[in-house]
Amino acid sequence: MEVSSFEKLKVWKRGCRQALAIYSALKDTKDFELKNQMERASVSVPSNIAEGAERKSTQEFIRFLNISLGFNAELRTQIYLAKELGIINDA
Repeated sequence: MEVSSFEKLKVWKRGCRQALAIYSALKDTKDFELKNQMERASVSVPSNIAEGAERKSTQEFIRFLNISLGFNAELRTQIYLAKELGIINDA
């Protein structure tokens, strides 16, 4: 799959919006370890999409999309924990 520019990919744009939302939701959080882990995972999602798209190989792109899915699963787990701990709410 040839991608002319990762910036045009809807999935990359959504990943960036997700990362920005995480940073915004956690800006006042005092649990710095969980905050750091969540921010790093959220940034890894669009970063891996971009890296895979730039590899110019369908197989590599798919591999990086799968890595991105893994970081998204990690982030969903962290969001669940942060909700249960009262660090963030559903909004």
